[in-house]
Amino acid sequence: MNAHASMDHHERMRLRAAAFRATRVYPGPIGELLSRELLSWEEFGYRLGSRGMIMGIVDAVMKAPVPRPEAA
Repeated sequence: MNAHASMDHHERMRLRAAAFRATRVYPGPIGELLSRELLSWEEFGYRLGSRGMIMGIVDAVMKAPVPRPEAA
């Protein structure tokens, strides 16, 4: 069984998009950690158990506003 057997293309792309967005929504170490976790799920998710919580996190990251840069 390969890493992508249990996830369809749409799910994998959504995880990748959320991983990229996480670093913009949560700048700094929190966003970086969240991004790495989401990419790990994209690669190894079928081994890590239930997708319910991780897909809830994906939904939250995708709905969260991206902070605007502060004016200089």
